[in-house]
Amino acid sequence: MSDIRLYLIVLLLSIAGIGSAGVNEELVEKANKDYNAGLYANAIEGYSKVLENGYESVEVYYNLGNACFKSNDLASAILYYEKAKKLRPNDKDVLFNLNVANDRIKDKIETVPVLFYKRWWQGVMNWLSTDAWTRFHIASFIVFLVAAAFYFISRTILIRKISFWIGLSMFFVSMTTVGIAWKQDVSNRRVTEAIVFDPSLTVRSSPSENSVDLFVVHEGTKVAITDRLGDWYEIRIANGSTGWIQNTSIRSI
Repeated sequence: MSDIRLYLIVLLLSIAGIGSAGVNEELVEKANKDYNAGLYANAIEGYSKVLENGYESVEVYYNLGNACFKSNDLASAILYYEKAKKLRPNDKDVLFNLNVANDRIKDKIETVPVLFYKRWWQGVMNWLSTDAWTRFHIASFIVFLVAAAFYFISRTILIRKISFWIGLSMFFVSMTTVGIAWKQDVSNRRVTEAIVFDPSLTVRSSPSENSVDLFVVHEGTKVAITDRLGDWYEIRIANGSTGWIQNTSIRSI
């Protein structure tokens, strides 16, 4: 009896999942039509419903960013382009539109140069998406298993030597790629960056309304979150300046 109940529960969940996917596809299709027709507010509503349903993808974030950009909502456009970039760091369309949107905001902050090894490591991390790194890991691990099988089965010394070195290299690649995939996934899940949504936001020296005013940032500016205290966030901007703001002034990427 318990097995039948378990089967029915799994079946119902599967049907619900299929139904949800169908609803999301319909919403995306309608939102795409609204966008192409210039009905950007309707498109934004449609894409937002898809996200509310728990589904996210590069395409949905990218299209939502485009709809917000067409509606002159630069802060939201940048937010969704950044979310798309998180899922696919090297997507040329996402990066191009993100640069265009950033050129339109008020703050032009000079970026502090990144140390070469950090820049190199970030480049490696962003070379592929998390899913692609995971597939790379699985493929290299399968090659490692095949090479190991040849090593133990074959009686030819040359084949054993070739299998050994291929297996060893593939094992190293497999372990490296799974590490990168894990690191990238953790980084994507951790909220460390945000977009300013206030037209003008004063950054303070400490988490208090009575503290000293340090500098001002404007709508659309990207900030890094470095600490939290109650309703206050310590943030850092691209030039290295830091200070405190209230969390209601920003939206997390």
